[in-house]
Amino acid sequence: MMVNKPKRTTGVMIPGLCLLWGMLVVQFSLVGTEEKNGPFSTPFPPSLDADAFLNPNCSQFTLKLGFSTKVVKHEYIVAFNGYFTAKARKHFISRALRDVDVVNWRIVQRDNPASDFPSDFEVVEIRQEARSSLLTLQDHPYIKRVTPQRMVLRSLKLVDSGTDGGSQCNDTRWVQKWQSWQSSRPLRRTSLSLSSGFWHATGRHSSRRLLRAIPRHVAQILQADVLWQMGHTGSGVKVAVFDTGLSEKHPHFKNVKERTNWTNEKTLDDGLGHGTFVAGVIASMRECQGFAPDSELHIFRVFTNNQVSYTSWFLDAFNYAILKKIDVLNLSIGGPDFMDHPFVDKVWELTANKVIMVSAIGNDGPLYGTLNNPADQMDVIGVGGIDFEDNIARFSSRGMTTWELPGGYGRVKPDIVTYGSGVRGSGLKEGCRSLSGTSVASPVVAGAVTLLASTVLNRELINPASMKQALIASARRLPGVNMFEQGHGKLDLLRAYQILNSYKPQASLSPSYIDLTECPYMWPYCSQPIYYGGMPTIVNVTILNGMGVTGRIVDKPIWQPYIPQNGDYVDVAVSYSPVLWPWAGYLAVSISVAKKAASWEGIAQGHVMVTVASPAENDSAIGGEMTSTVKLPVKVKIVPTPPRSKRVLWDQYHNLRYPPGYFPRDNLRMKNDPLDWNGDHIHTNFRDMYQHLRSMGYFIEVLGAPITCFDASQYGTLLMVDSEEEYFPEEITKLRRDIENGLSLIIFSDWYNTSVMRKVKFYDENTRQWWMPDTGGANVPALNDLISLWGMAFSDGLYEGDFTMADHDMYYASGCSIARFPEDGIVIGHTLKDQGLEVLKQETAVVENVPVLGLYQTPIEGGGRIVLYGDSNCIDDSHRQKDCFWLLDALLQYTSYSMTPPSLMHSKNRMVPPTGADRPLPQRLEGNHLYRYSKVLEAHLGDPKPRPLPACPHLSWAKPQPLNETAPSNLWKHQKLLSVDLDKVVLPNVRPYRPQVRPLSPGESGAWDIPGGIMPGRYNQEVGQTIPVFAFLGAMVVLSFFVVQLTKGKNKPKRRKPRVKRPLYLQQQSQQTPSRNPSV
Repeated sequence: MMVNKPKRTTGVMIPGLCLLWGMLVVQFSLVGTEEKNGPFSTPFPPSLDADAFLNPNCSQFTLKLGFSTKVVKHEYIVAFNGYFTAKARKHFISRALRDVDVVNWRIVQRDNPASDFPSDFEVVEIRQEARSSLLTLQDHPYIKRVTPQRMVLRSLKLVDSGTDGGSQCNDTRWVQKWQSWQSSRPLRRTSLSLSSGFWHATGRHSSRRLLRAIPRHVAQILQADVLWQMGHTGSGVKVAVFDTGLSEKHPHFKNVKERTNWTNEKTLDDGLGHGTFVAGVIASMRECQGFAPDSELHIFRVFTNNQVSYTSWFLDAFNYAILKKIDVLNLSIGGPDFMDHPFVDKVWELTANKVIMVSAIGNDGPLYGTLNNPADQMDVIGVGGIDFEDNIARFSSRGMTTWELPGGYGRVKPDIVTYGSGVRGSGLKEGCRSLSGTSVASPVVAGAVTLLASTVLNRELINPASMKQALIASARRLPGVNMFEQGHGKLDLLRAYQILNSYKPQASLSPSYIDLTECPYMWPYCSQPIYYGGMPTIVNVTILNGMGVTGRIVDKPIWQPYIPQNGDYVDVAVSYSPVLWPWAGYLAVSISVAKKAASWEGIAQGHVMVTVASPAENDSAIGGEMTSTVKLPVKVKIVPTPPRSKRVLWDQYHNLRYPPGYFPRDNLRMKNDPLDWNGDHIHTNFRDMYQHLRSMGYFIEVLGAPITCFDASQYGTLLMVDSEEEYFPEEITKLRRDIENGLSLIIFSDWYNTSVMRKVKFYDENTRQWWMPDTGGANVPALNDLISLWGMAFSDGLYEGDFTMADHDMYYASGCSIARFPEDGIVIGHTLKDQGLEVLKQETAVVENVPVLGLYQTPIEGGGRIVLYGDSNCIDDSHRQKDCFWLLDALLQYTSYSMTPPSLMHSKNRMVPPTGADRPLPQRLEGNHLYRYSKVLEAHLGDPKPRPLPACPHLSWAKPQPLNETAPSNLWKHQKLLSVDLDKVVLPNVRPYRPQVRPLSPGESGAWDIPGGIMPGRYNQEVGQTIPVFAFLGAMVVLSFFVVQLTKGKNKPKRRKPRVKRPLYLQQQSQQTPSRNPSV
């Protein structure tokens, strides 16, 4: 079952860092560099030595970005259920606080352009004990929620990247001092642009690449000049830039309609440079030209020069953008918290008001499952980055979305990709600079959207859905790249123009077809065929509704199999959004194989028909609706059901992640990425493991329901990795029975130590309480309950270190040890460091014979086998240093075929199985809040108790309506919108652009700099190597002309001015009258 809206849990929007680790340093390695002409002119923060960034010998560098955050003491954001005047808001708050003993409170004045208009929130300062006051406020009927006001601070550090031959970049003569801080929840958003280190540069530096593209400006590369020639320059479109501001007299901009300051600094200017860069990519009129130079620029300054922002600043600025009827909004912040109420709700409100929001998907690639919010929302255009060779940028985050886990499957994101590496934009005061990052790709698309909107005569047709439809339908697919990397492909500006100018309101689907045979684009669907008895394959399709902000699906979707193409061998179930709002919804398609195809192999095809209806806005008739019917082709490969030994079931149901809870990383060394937020899915951070197992011939399925909901006789091994969830008593009972009947179990655990969990606690200013992680790396006490029947248990020891197992190099990263194991089992031990002692006492100790691996054959005839390993980091892509896929292969050989690996059976590190008598087993942390986020536990007086076991998911299979016709042979086409005829929209003759490539000379900058002032026109078509040549020739021609003219003037005698003969009667008169002046 797909989820259209995030589950509502208590949360707070912060336009800053999304990752919090109490009392620990939070540093982020930034992706991308900046290249700039000449001296660096941007002011540096006080803590930075500018000389370090101006070092001409610094060839490679990495910027580390440190975030510290704190709750603003005594300040709270009170959100209302609607928009009210300041007087009404004050009245509601005073009435709510009247019944409690609160006398020392006040409303914090917000001096910004939105202050004079109705608002849906207020900032309140309460100096007294706040807990009872907050509860009273939340009980008021007009108050939606109360959350603490927060502040985020950013700091930078330049470090040597350590590349070959690179100069020392870290000779900065300063030491970064990191702040420790306290907060009740992780910060949820960071400025993606700022995290790219855009405001610092090394000056000119050499590149280690042999070849480098020498591009024109990105607007010309995407052929915006063709639209300029047709008279389209963004006129009449309001575009908002939420960033660091813009200088008033910047020479690149001619139509800055409004600059607003939402910070506490008394300036509208950009002191950092990124806001100027983003605005330049969108609307610069000279030098590094933007896409829409005649658009109305609305500059929202939401970050200070000290890189500080507050929750309330963004909420006020969003409200003001709605009030000003902004058309396009570029947002350069993001974070993994898709359950962040104020922010997500306000984004929905913005798009519902026809604001086209463009946002970067994040710089957390190449790891999968790293999408940032709000770019991962259906109503937002999420943008990824590529370089000028059309390769997906390494830093660009990858899909899928993780909202829908564990029961469903993620959506396709990003929506589109475009240039985000080495893109040129406006400098702080003048000139151009080059930047990289998805925060660069985002304004490229925002500028293109602004330009496209100006080409449409009927602006009523332009809305967030229709614009996204045009972009994804026109995108050019990149070869060899899957859909979770490129979305629908590379931005194609001219094709999007053609589609928009022949567009009629309609619904469309993303993706527009399902082809489980098409690799690599349809990865991971194409990586494994389907078969009878397997878990249904779930495809999460987004419905885009260009007809209106709200809509619905008429009746039910229809499954129509093609009989000639064996479509009747496929069963399809469909679930969908009850309401499509704003502009979008989901269509969850579950695909399974019919029983009659249990031994059949081949291709089956059919399609799903969906009809969408929306209220007709301009229809005078009451109840008038617009409808649109779309077809979703389906093509699958079916194989005979594999043998039980080849089938592995991945337990997704018992994996928990951030958001909503505080679930720490499995490797405590990774302080720069402390939260477990990638979904723990075989297609996200366990992607490499999945690919390896597929290459070994195993079939991997995902269990998104309790253990009671699968037929264990179909599977050889149940794989549990990094499980944080509790277990229902019924699950424990069923698993024991399943293992007795031949199912095998492999568990990869992680650390769990209550003392270490208390060490990383943080203080909640809201509730005045200390909070600890909800679990460790894994929920070891719950796992011990699961395996206790066989005399097994994990310990609360915390170990790390390098060792060798079966001639393979291994690294144990914050793992636990085996505390108990049957005496007839196989246990492998190694010498490791006691990391728990290091964390707690900052002491180092080495422990010998730490039991890390155990293999056990249950004594019942026909019974399964159990394997325990204390660390999952070696199969997790997030922070894996040395993989142990070879070990997983050996363990699966043992569990599936009862073949004990000789290298383990006869290992010199084999030890006597531990009995666990020397130390108690780990207990659950007293006072933990796991029940708040658990699917198993519920709150109860005293300790939480299990909920009633939920019913297993039941799919309602659609009744097929067979078609006796031939299915299309190739489903890969550009998405064709209804009533769109590209031939009707004529474009001028266009010469396709191909970037020229040449080797860089030693010491030459990778950025290609255009001298200012030589560009003859505002909308240049040619910006490449030819400019310096033509400029030089033109100057020589002009100089020669003046030299020739000057030479002629000096060599020729002066010509006497011819005298005009006077009439005869005047000559006679002059002879009679004496002349007063001497004649010449």
